[in-house]
Amino acid sequence: MSGLPSVSREWHLVARPAGWPEKEQFALREAPVSPPGEGRVLVRNLHFSVDPYMRGRMNELNPYMPPFELNRPMDGGAVGEVIASAAEGFSVGDHVLHGLGWREFAEVGAEDAVKVDDSLAPLSAYLGVLGMPGLTAYVGLFDTASFKEGDAVFVSGAAGAVGSQVGQMARIKGASRVIGSAGSDEKVRLLVEEYGFSAAFNYKNGSIAEQLKQAAPDGIDVYFDNVGGDHLEAAISSLRLHGRVTLCGAIGGYNDTEPSPGPRNLPLAAGKRIRLQGMLVTDHPDRQPQFVEDVAGWIASGELKYHETVVKGIERAPDAFLGLLRGENIGKMIVSLPS
Repeated sequence: MSGLPSVSREWHLVARPAGWPEKEQFALREAPVSPPGEGRVLVRNLHFSVDPYMRGRMNELNPYMPPFELNRPMDGGAVGEVIASAAEGFSVGDHVLHGLGWREFAEVGAEDAVKVDDSLAPLSAYLGVLGMPGLTAYVGLFDTASFKEGDAVFVSGAAGAVGSQVGQMARIKGASRVIGSAGSDEKVRLLVEEYGFSAAFNYKNGSIAEQLKQAAPDGIDVYFDNVGGDHLEAAISSLRLHGRVTLCGAIGGYNDTEPSPGPRNLPLAAGKRIRLQGMLVTDHPDRQPQFVEDVAGWIASGELKYHETVVKGIERAPDAFLGLLRGENIGKMIVSLPS
């Protein structure tokens, strides 16, 4: 195993944010690299993911995932090339998906590495449309929201990695109407002209409730919530009898320093018999094979499209993460490392 790198750079969280994270709360540090132990592989990361859920892991307490430890390497989805292997079934040159991002090189247990095929899709796609965000969209729409043909669907954060896939999946499976909200006129055009949404609006241009009513005058059956707050309140007003809500994320309040008020119209949920259900993609590993089969087919046929916003260089990882929180991405935000 000669010729292996001796040092890897990795990002550490050095202080917990109160409100919006700041670049000074991250530190890029060096760590030694050793040959992999028995049953493990050494991976040179090619791409790693920054995701909204990571903001919650920067807090001291997190309700559903362990928080990042201070002065320890952060982690998250990554895809890379095996450069040394002491694990049966893995060879040098294999490409694998694993959970040790935010660093240049990672020693990964064989049980935590999944081979991926770059002939099926670009490697970065396994962090987005064919990865955790795509599976989140798939499960959140079809399982949690119990989508059925003919439903009218509203998606917030619709130009992001999850929302853009939710809307397209609903369209592909026969939604009567798909509406999306986004934070710029450019994103609104993308939703309608490329992703095939029936209508979309810029939530910064006026009342969300009024814009949603104009886009869906007959109401909606499903709301996929990536934003929370005023979007959830607007959706509750527009939901029809027995409407369903997937509570996936609430990025609109992740950096608030005071608790956000709940929807003021929540009592409507009782009379309309609305179902509001939270979801975590980690509860649904059994759906992975069908998800990959369906989505790979939709990509190949051209029915489903995706975008990535790529930031190059490990040095810029905090910039990518902060840009994600500000909504600067179209589709999946990815950090790519030189090959």
